[in-house]
Amino acid sequence: MSPAAYSRRTLLKALAALPAAPLFPVLRAFAAPERGKVKITAVKAMAIKNIANNCLIRIETDAGVAGYGEAGASGPMARARVATMQQYLMGKDPLAIEVHFHQMTSLMHTYMAHTGTISGIDMALWDLAGKILNRRVCELMGGPFREEIPMYSHGIGVNMLDKGSCREWAARIKAMPEGFNAFKNGIDAVVGVPPARYANTLTSEELRKVNRAYTNAREAVGDEIDVAVHCHNEFDTPSAIAVAKAVEPMNPLFLEDPLNVTFHEGWAALKRSTRIPILTGEKLEMVRGFQPFLDRQVADIVYPDLAFAGGLTGTKKIADYAALTRTPVALHNVGSLVLCHANAHFGAAIQNFYRSESALGRPTRHVEKMAVSNPPLVRNSRLKVPEGPGLGLDLNMEYLKENLVEGEPWWA
Repeated sequence: MSPAAYSRRTLLKALAALPAAPLFPVLRAFAAPERGKVKITAVKAMAIKNIANNCLIRIETDAGVAGYGEAGASGPMARARVATMQQYLMGKDPLAIEVHFHQMTSLMHTYMAHTGTISGIDMALWDLAGKILNRRVCELMGGPFREEIPMYSHGIGVNMLDKGSCREWAARIKAMPEGFNAFKNGIDAVVGVPPARYANTLTSEELRKVNRAYTNAREAVGDEIDVAVHCHNEFDTPSAIAVAKAVEPMNPLFLEDPLNVTFHEGWAALKRSTRIPILTGEKLEMVRGFQPFLDRQVADIVYPDLAFAGGLTGTKKIADYAALTRTPVALHNVGSLVLCHANAHFGAAIQNFYRSESALGRPTRHVEKMAVSNPPLVRNSRLKVPEGPGLGLDLNMEYLKENLVEGEPWWA
């Protein structure tokens, strides 16, 4: 049934009949007349290139409608994990999203729940719900609070220790049609650390290089473009504190992930030592991963990834918990068009949204090429929330097929 057929009175009556404090009352209200009419027939996973080793999830139904998500897992890993959750999904109503989320995240004996795979499944269920109910995901989640979400990009192809390279980079980014006004620039190349490796305690000379690099970047772009310091959890506590001291004069937008992932007292020591906003969370899962950072107020901005943290459902729980302390929520995203659209809808659906990372505007345009129509549109550093039911996706299947990871089967 079309949502146009529902009157405001019908919606309010349905809401009043719901149990106390449901997480998604709007979804429940619109879903009530459609319960049990559609069944899940298949859950498939497929990995494509250039999406940070994630994979795409496709949920098929007996109504011929499919929903898409993105999982923080490889194709083989996701398919193996899906096999452990078949009993909770096959033949079930896709609109029972909260039930499915609880069942999947509670999975134990013999396998613990794999949040990355569950995240992709949850995302696909929301896309399905929107298509079945002819509503945008952001509306079903309780929004929209906004119709555009602020974005930031990456300082790619710049040697920050070279002033000339910084000036060339500044000219390039200022000419981009997306008009990004914030970039995060990686620290690893400055201190000579390979990505995803722990660094030794930084020396005074290395810290002087850090200061010089970010000062060069600031001077090149001026004050109208923000620059953030992008780490990868590689530093020990003394080094993280020293990095914050070294970059503080150029007024960075934030300092991301200078310490290793899990909460420890080093985070509190870092927070006490600097005025720079601290951002973390791209590999944390569920509320339990973020709770110590929020309870101790050592993260100024939390930064889940929808493909890892628990999908739209789990990350909404994180955002609600963060809202208790008025902590803003950013989103990590170097994934596909699916994750890009999901970020837009999520950013519209919560009040305490900050910014989303973006892989849009890259020279390859690999994210944009995944769309047949309704491509993501960024102007003045803001992404318009996609129109259309569900996540608003119109995936280019031929492009996906051309970019399968070697050895991956098509929608296995």
